Amino acid sequence: MKHILILLCALLGLGSCQSSNTTEIDNRTVQTFDVPRFMGKWHEIARYDHRFEKGMTRVTATYTLLPNGRIEVLNAGYKDGKYKEIKGKAKQPDPNDPGKLKVSFFLWFYADYYVLDIDPDYRYVLIGSSSDKYLWIMSREETLPDGVLQELLDKLRKRGYDTERLVFNK
Repeated sequence: MKHILILLCALLGLGSCQSSNTTEIDNRTVQTFDVPRFMGKWHEIARYDHRFEKGMTRVTATYTLLPNGRIEVLNAGYKDGKYKEIKGKAKQPDPNDPGKLKVSFFLWFYADYYVLDIDPDYRYVLIGSSSDKYLWIMSREETLPDGVLQELLDKLRKRGYDTERLVFNK
């Protein structure tokens, strides 16, 4: 299973090399992003479904800032009742574009990881990529108040994202 996850993550990295969007979206990233404040555990509230998370529930992502400035990533969740995890790494390639990160779960294959919007208190975040293929809503808590969730969904719709494609985490 671990080999399959690694292969799928590598394919994600290769897929991010595409330059054209299949749908017109506004994927501009935040201009202010505090990497140390972003560190810690995040709960996936919803995502666009994709091969490497298909069937996963109770998904979390934990970020740890390393002394060299890189970020350690631990993605975890349950599939068919069994705990699964994969470790990766992330980096902020351009400090002048702080919301554009790169993440890798396999060798040197990096995928775009765009911070589209983040709560001023770093309680919830919208993550996308350079295309409309990937999208996540994440929170420090396992659930979001309905009003906050609706506000985030409205923000995504205004940016051109199809919120009907979202799979909500269980």
